[in-house]
Amino acid sequence: MITTVTDAHRTIDAVWKLESARIVAALTRMVHDVGLAEELAQDALVAALEQWPATGVPDNPGAWLTAVAKRRAVDHIRRSRRLEERHGRLARELEHPPEAEQDDLLRLMFVSCHPVLPTDARVALTLRLLGGLTAAEIARAFLTAEPVIARRIAAAKRTLAEERIPFDLPAADELAGRLSSVLEVIYLIFNEGYAATSGDDLMRPSLCHEALRLGRLMAVLAPREAEVHGLVALMEIQASRSAARTGPSGEPVRLHEQNRGRWDRLLIRRGFTAMLRAREAGGPPGPYLLQAAIAVCHAQAATAEDTDWAQIATLYEALVRLLPTPVVRLNRAVAVGMAHGPAAGLALVDELGGDPRMQDYHLLPGVRGDLLLRLGRSAEARQEFERAAALAGNAAEQQFLRRRAEAIADPGPSGTTLGPAAEAFLARTDLDAPTLRSYGQTLRRLRRTLGDGARLDELTAERVAAVFATAWGTAAANTWNRHRAAVRSFGAWSGTPGLADGLDRRTVSRTPAAPIPGPQLAALWERPGAALRERTLWLLLHESGAAVGAALALDVQDLDLPGRRAGTGGTALSWGEGTARLLEALLAGRTAGPVFLADRRPGPARTPAAADLCPQTGRSRLSYERAEYLFKQATRQLDPDGGGYTLRRLRPRA
Repeated sequence: MITTVTDAHRTIDAVWKLESARIVAALTRMVHDVGLAEELAQDALVAALEQWPATGVPDNPGAWLTAVAKRRAVDHIRRSRRLEERHGRLARELEHPPEAEQDDLLRLMFVSCHPVLPTDARVALTLRLLGGLTAAEIARAFLTAEPVIARRIAAAKRTLAEERIPFDLPAADELAGRLSSVLEVIYLIFNEGYAATSGDDLMRPSLCHEALRLGRLMAVLAPREAEVHGLVALMEIQASRSAARTGPSGEPVRLHEQNRGRWDRLLIRRGFTAMLRAREAGGPPGPYLLQAAIAVCHAQAATAEDTDWAQIATLYEALVRLLPTPVVRLNRAVAVGMAHGPAAGLALVDELGGDPRMQDYHLLPGVRGDLLLRLGRSAEARQEFERAAALAGNAAEQQFLRRRAEAIADPGPSGTTLGPAAEAFLARTDLDAPTLRSYGQTLRRLRRTLGDGARLDELTAERVAAVFATAWGTAAANTWNRHRAAVRSFGAWSGTPGLADGLDRRTVSRTPAAPIPGPQLAALWERPGAALRERTLWLLLHESGAAVGAALALDVQDLDLPGRRAGTGGTALSWGEGTARLLEALLAGRTAGPVFLADRRPGPARTPAAADLCPQTGRSRLSYERAEYLFKQATRQLDPDGGGYTLRRLRPRA
């Protein structure tokens, strides 16, 4: 019996987490609006909070909440005078048979993970509607501000309503793609819990547990889909290692060094059972089933030495054919290195060095350091571990990688290295702020790719040219030439004038960029899911006609918001009412620092100049390259050529 209001609220919270997804799913079927459905469900929750402390918890609390919520739904429909001819049928929804609940949950899963939503919105909405988590709980799990999560959820609901996404199961011809989107969201949630990309801790168990719950639920809802069972098997077996993955101080423990006696045998058995269900479902193996088979190979080995690396390498070969992403190819390199020797693995790793998607991925130099160490090339391995530590966003991984670097004997002084030289170069007082900012962007990329420990006397023009090809190979001529000039200036200052010898100056086209055609521009403004920062920048560029660099260089203190104008570096900008509204929301009370901020705080190895840091958030100025990349990605489907538009094409025709 509940004795206090606090006890009642704890019980209600537990019941809500268990029942909210079913309630929202049932209401969405009735009102065809996921946002309205959640509001009605919240009304029922409020009723429980008001009544249960006094009357006690009902014998069937889930049914009580569902009945109240459905009555609210019927009342809403009647009040709004919509679908009057359906009143009688909708009223009978109160007695809706329970066997339909499974289909409703499956529909809600597909709606929450609909491809019309950006990935981060799909994750947040799924945890909100199917996990019953509050915006604050989701924000804590992802180390994100609560208002950010709340905005994502609100924008996702608005997009689903505007796009009129039906509360239906996908048609047979689109089921595979829609199911893939659902499984991707579940696995993203699991991975963020299993190997956190930021923060101090290696793992966030609450996210792992939530992903497992969603995966098991999906397996019940779609029992004949082999990939669903494959994903469940993969997560169960990976989760079984959780207790052995960290040491006494929270440091990572590599797979081959883990105490396998601490692996959870129950989760392993559940994973094996899910694999049997996947095989019973039939069909060719998909990506999750192949990854689960790899996990099974590890789980079946009594010791690390017993691992069948040849079989794992074969499975990765099959996985690469289905899913040729650079991360999968990197994992294949690890397996090949274990099965056929470090030289074979290193050759595959080096093939990935020119992939732009991997230039900031800390596991690439981490794996390369492992292979170099096994080949006896310890000095190179140390540099790779140092570079991996600088790229890692998770504090536990950073410390682990630094310790690995420090465990390798330091060869001692060996001349000037890139990191200290770059810092000294940027500490000069004879350069103005815009030039330092531009040079800083170039040198930051060189340091991240080559490592702070790279010796200047060993830094060749070929290595610099390889960095340029990866980072700026498709950039506009002006951007390429700007970075080339920075390297030439740094080389002349540091006594290594040949660094830019492999970089030819590109011819700058003097033809003005044609504005984006009217129909495509209208479609851009109506595009759902674009982040507030991007929408503000795009509309500012269009309304002001300003150069991209001038807009990105804006600081909050440059703005005259009432007058809708700003001045920076001798350039005056003005904008219209649309930009004014977005700017006010974007700034959210900030009084200093860059207007347009990067997504995350900079790591310790890439601290920008003070003028490029927001004193309130600690985040740095959004880079031209990142802004251009995001715009191209957003406009690929609008561009008839399929390449996406450049930001300068937002300027209206003079």
